[in-house]
Formats: sequence, C-alpha cells, structure tokens
Amino acid sequence: MTKPSIHTLLSKAVKKLPRLEVEILLCHILGVTRTYLLAWPEKFLTAKQYSQFQTLLARRVEGEPIAYITGYKEFWSLDLQVTENTLIPRPETELLVEQALARLSPGALVIDLGTGSGAIALAIAHERSQCRVLATDKSIAALNVARANAQRLGLHRVQFLISDWCSDLGDIKAELIVSNPPYVAIADPHLKGEVRYEPHNALVAGKDGLADIRRLIAFSQSYLVPQGWLLLEHGYDQAEAVRVLFKQHTYESITTYQDLAGIPRVTVGQKTSSFL
Repeated sequence: MTKPSIHTLLSKAVKKLPRLEVEILLCHILGVTRTYLLAWPEKFLTAKQYSQFQTLLARRVEGEPIAYITGYKEFWSLDLQVTENTLIPRPETELLVEQALARLSPGALVIDLGTGSGAIALAIAHERSQCRVLATDKSIAALNVARANAQRLGLHRVQFLISDWCSDLGDIKAELIVSNPPYVAIADPHLKGEVRYEPHNALVAGKDGLADIRRLIAFSQSYLVPQGWLLLEHGYDQAEAVRVLFKQHTYESITTYQDLAGIPRVTVGQKTSSFL
C-alpha cells in the first residue's frame, strides 16, 4: 500500500468526521501541532502511524469521545489526563471555578467533593497557590488520576482523600466547598449519546437527578465555617429546585449564575453565621 500524505489522509477522513476532530486525532498520532499539518501537508505517514490513525478514527466514528481516545482534555488552560474512570471536564464547569475564585481569601481551605480528574481543584490551586485545596472522591481510580495530574502539573499543595461526599471529612471546616456532582436523571435520553462512555455514577443521580445534590446541601453545612460558601453545578432545568433546597437548609445569599450559553449552571449559598 502506498503511504498516504497528510493532505490525502485529511481529505479522506473529513468525509467521516469534522475536520477539527480529524486534525486532533492526527496530531495525537504524529505528536505535532495543527500548525504542522498546515505547514507540511505533503509529509507521509509511516505504515504504523497510518494503522494507528485508522484505529482511532474508527473509535471516534463509533462515538467514543476524543478525550478518551487521546487521554487528555484541556480545562482552565490545564492539560488534564482523563480515563474511563473520570468524567470529561467541560467548559461550562469553568464557571464553577470562577465563582469559587471570587470568594476565596488568602489561606482559605477549599474542598472539592467528587473531584474526578481533579479539574476544579487543580484549576483553583493553579490560580490561588496560597490557598489550601482538598480534593475528594469515592473512586480510588479517579483519585489516582487526579493525583497524577497534580504531580505532572507541579501542584503539590493539593491534598487527596477517599471520601463518599462528606462521609470521611472528620472535623474539617472549610471556607468553601465546591462540587460538580452527578445531576442527570436516570431516564434522561442524553445518556444514550457520547456520555454513555463516561462513568455512570459520575453522571446519574436518581429519578430526578437531584439525589446527590440533596445530600450535598444537607450535609456540607457541617463542614463549613460560619459564612462559608457551598457552590454546586447542576442541570439546565434544576436551578429553581436547587435554590429551594438551599433555602430549606437555611443558606443565605443564594444566587444562580448562567454559563456562557446563558444556561443556569451554578448555584451558590452561604452558611448562616448562627449555624453550628
């Protein structure tokens, strides 16, 4: 078989996938940037590279997310390793980081519950080196990925703890607790799309998608200092229900923020100073 050039390969592959996705896969195989593809379209692939590309192309055509194929996903300008044991970080979750940073004082303790790949915890640590960050997850496999990301990025002040939400926090009191918990309803039709490749327990939270959010709002207050903040990401249609839950548990300054698409995405609440 004649070895294909970059130009020839791209021309054929874009009939199956969007050009950007094809370029990302090809760059991953060749270990180059997209600029290289534009500058050297006449370069030939080796037989091994061509075979590897065809394998990755087939996986993507079947619907597997590119992040799992390449093993990495960018979040908050950080290149994070992801595996089938972690949720793929999404751009809208950066709103959660923004709202956390807006409320942090120097030296504050931040707890990221259900850290997954470590995206939220590591983004906060990257921006606020003077703050203490504790990242928890009930999945040992996910926590190992988060720990490896921290080490590779040189964010050595982040600590990691195996915990099912607040169950193993002990007597810790934090200025801020942040979480992107599962919030998809068990019968949601979106679960049949690409997200079927992601860990089910990181996505689904009971019949209405609020099971874990209820637990977090009910129990997190005991691990916040007076006037500490709880910040939660939630589904596009859950903002009102989440605000009601915050109010039921006597949180104050309850506010919902929209992501860049104008979708209500993050709701925050402040612990009352009188709560013990």
